[in-house]
Amino acid sequence: MKFPKQKIYKALIILALVLVVLFLGFYFFRDSLLKQAIAKVKTKMNTEYNSTFSVKSATFDGLNGIKLTNVVLVPKNTDTLCNIEKIETSISLSNLLIGDVQIGTLKVNNGYIQLVKKGNIRNFDAFLKKDKADTDKNEKRKYAAFAYRIISKLLNLVPTDMKLENLNFKIDDNGKKTSVAVNKLVLDNKQLETNLHVQTKDFDQKWNIKGFADPRNKKADIRFFNLDTGAIRVPYLDERYNLKASFDSIRLNVQNIEKDGSELHIDGYTSITNLKINHPKIASKDVIIKNARFDYRFLLGDDFISIDSTSTMQLNKIKVKPYISYSTEKDTIYTLKVDIPKMKAQDFIVSLPDGLFTHFQGMEATGNFDYKLDFKFNKNKPNTLVFDSKLNKEDLKITKYGEADLNKLNGEFVYRAIIQNVLQRPVLVGNANPNYTPLDQISPYLRKSVLTTEDPSFFQHRGFINEAFKQSILKNIRTKKFSRGASTISMQLIKNVFLTREKTLSRKLEEILLVYILENNRVVSKERMLEVYFNIIEWGPNVYGIGEASHFYFQKSPSALNVDECLYLATIIPKPRKFMYQFNDQGNLRDFAVQNQKFLKNLMFRRGLLVPEDTIGQLPVYISGNARSLIRIKAPDSTAVKNDSLSIEEEFDL
Repeated sequence: MKFPKQKIYKALIILALVLVVLFLGFYFFRDSLLKQAIAKVKTKMNTEYNSTFSVKSATFDGLNGIKLTNVVLVPKNTDTLCNIEKIETSISLSNLLIGDVQIGTLKVNNGYIQLVKKGNIRNFDAFLKKDKADTDKNEKRKYAAFAYRIISKLLNLVPTDMKLENLNFKIDDNGKKTSVAVNKLVLDNKQLETNLHVQTKDFDQKWNIKGFADPRNKKADIRFFNLDTGAIRVPYLDERYNLKASFDSIRLNVQNIEKDGSELHIDGYTSITNLKINHPKIASKDVIIKNARFDYRFLLGDDFISIDSTSTMQLNKIKVKPYISYSTEKDTIYTLKVDIPKMKAQDFIVSLPDGLFTHFQGMEATGNFDYKLDFKFNKNKPNTLVFDSKLNKEDLKITKYGEADLNKLNGEFVYRAIIQNVLQRPVLVGNANPNYTPLDQISPYLRKSVLTTEDPSFFQHRGFINEAFKQSILKNIRTKKFSRGASTISMQLIKNVFLTREKTLSRKLEEILLVYILENNRVVSKERMLEVYFNIIEWGPNVYGIGEASHFYFQKSPSALNVDECLYLATIIPKPRKFMYQFNDQGNLRDFAVQNQKFLKNLMFRRGLLVPEDTIGQLPVYISGNARSLIRIKAPDSTAVKNDSLSIEEEFDL
């Protein structure tokens, strides 16, 4: 079916006339429409956000330009959130007709935006409340569509041409103050350049941000660096979280943001040079990362968010290919895969961040290795947790040890415990110490008891127990904190002899790597490790080694300890300095302590480590050594003493 040309021309003319009428109507009534729009904003701020919004004057400038003066936003009963003297902007009329706000140009002069917290009251709390749609748990959000919509709206609000002058961003968190003054920011012809003046209580710096920014095509390549000498210091985190951080420069590159069907792809990279971090939970020293880069590809779908396995993280010479996923397709599943392709062992050692692995400084190695980690956690089926860690070696050999010389475990050395950062008295680990006890002179009951409580598979594993790691991870996830470890005797030995007891990320990472080296390079035999362990661990206040412990509690040598005495000693290892609380005011073990030993004894029966004949004629645990002076025993009257002595004589067949 064909339409006559005359009808087509008439239709086009009518359409043109309608558009002209609409344009003229908009042009002549635009000031009125602008005032109505501002009135709606005022009403919304008042009713939904309990805030007062005011504009001294608002007028159109030309066809699509808008001028605003004295724009103020004040949440009620708290500090001003925003106060800007002058705003000039232009908007895209074509986008506005379809209900989308797209800013073309923007000029802002003289003003400030401030976030203030006084006590528990914050001047921006009203703007953090969730929409009803966000709180509806029955409505499943499609991550890709939601993210793309938010990103598009935000980028549309970024003008293609922008000039900001004398604009301050302030933070006041109960007296912890930070100010970032934008002296001048210019985005012109997709080129961004700005000078920032950053001030805190501790430092005053001038930063520069420059690079390429194209918000309409969703691309950017921006660099941060310091105009003054020295590194850029990160504000606010120091005072708020006791985290000191600085860097020489940061580069942020966004190459592509594209929605393909139901998937959203975000590609680019970010890099940082000479990152320095200091926090007591990370390490006792500054941690320095000289060069790091992350080539990323984020993928979002209807029911998943992930970092794709094509992404690459590089730390000095270490390359890592990560895969991280959060999926809600059927169950809520968290997945982490880490792949370190084959690399030289020495390149790995020299690439470790300074300050994070101090005991590896000076270490040398030959050979190659590759590593894979596979972790999967199903929130609805926690017992199906997957934790698989594999390191493949190729002629890997440690040729020189660093600060932690693991070979010292094979000879005589002096051990000094560190408790609450206080160095304890020296203990000689060797035959010159009269309390030193070789492994074959320690009661076999004690060896079996301690291995049962501390590390049942000690002689089979290579430093780590995968199942223990799984249970530790599950417990930590359930409690939402690090409430349980998975420490083997090998790990306890490394921690005691070579490391401190500080609870830092650095100490834990060093412990894991040193244990792996100790166990997988056959530096020390299992028997020697166990012997050293028995002779250095703390068994009570200022009591180190089983030689001291057996006399401190029972006035016996370690070889003469009976089953129940060994069970008792094994149960106090976790908290040896609090052993006295296991006893009542008559000097006898409390019911809970008796039950602990009974449980351990039955466990050893089931495992075939004890037989009934081992416990024939056993008497209750009686503390006869110096430890008895630390037990709060109630002084009885003379009658009670007589009766008590009779009962003791009867009990011990004296």
